[in-house]
Amino acid sequence: MPIDPQVALGAELPSKEFSWTASDIALYHLGIGAGHRWTDPAELRYLDDREPQVLPTFATVAHTLRDTDPPKVKFPGVDIDLAKVVHGAQEIQVHRPLPASGKATRTGRISEIWDKGSNAVIVQEFTVTGSDGEALWTERSSIFARGEGGFGGERGPSNKAELPDRAPDFDVTTATLPQQALLYRLCGDRNPLHSDPEFAKGAGFPAPILHGLCTYGIICKTATDTVLESAATRVTGFKARFAGVLFPGETLRSRIWQEPGKLTISATAIDREDAPVLGDVVLTYAQ
Repeated sequence: MPIDPQVALGAELPSKEFSWTASDIALYHLGIGAGHRWTDPAELRYLDDREPQVLPTFATVAHTLRDTDPPKVKFPGVDIDLAKVVHGAQEIQVHRPLPASGKATRTGRISEIWDKGSNAVIVQEFTVTGSDGEALWTERSSIFARGEGGFGGERGPSNKAELPDRAPDFDVTTATLPQQALLYRLCGDRNPLHSDPEFAKGAGFPAPILHGLCTYGIICKTATDTVLESAATRVTGFKARFAGVLFPGETLRSRIWQEPGKLTISATAIDREDAPVLGDVVLTYAQ
């Protein structure tokens, strides 16, 4: 059985110690499109050689930066073919501005498993603590496993958020590069779904797709640049559901609704008649 909920639910995941440098920060920021305004001082803060500001979504790759093998979906009670898995949702909450370099330890557990009929959702929660013993960030991540449901578990909640019933305060577009996925994969996600055309076809896609977490970072940066004057340290949290795919070279459209301390965002692919890419997107920020 690929999923044994009695073993998996609540299981602790292996802890991991990791570190990063200012160059790692710059690579990540380049991977999500930083540098296109190459003479803008605000843009260049993402790429400073010694003390770059750190977009909180860096937290999603900080522990994989040195990985060169494709990821495995193998945890206590879970063993699933990588081709059947897509990212479901991601949430990051930062407890303080992330340093330009540092060391940390990541610990986590499988917190929820939902049986969606023919499919399954597995939710993991992690806490990341700096070398000083203080919490840096917490994260919550879900994976959607096609064809792995039907094990008799609960279906789980439906948390779809409604967009505000008014025109957005901002409506902006962000272009991606044809080589965006090939650059972003250097941050440690070597899943061939994003680089190997034949593997992508075998997984049901006409071509390699952009990493969901790359799109996640692009939208967070777009909102930060558009509304928060490119001040990454003001972002306190970012969450999104992966509602569709983006192909490298396509253009993202972000419609942004602003409230005190909160941005609600819709992310779509202009090239395919505003097909959904991210849903239930919320950025929280310090005022």
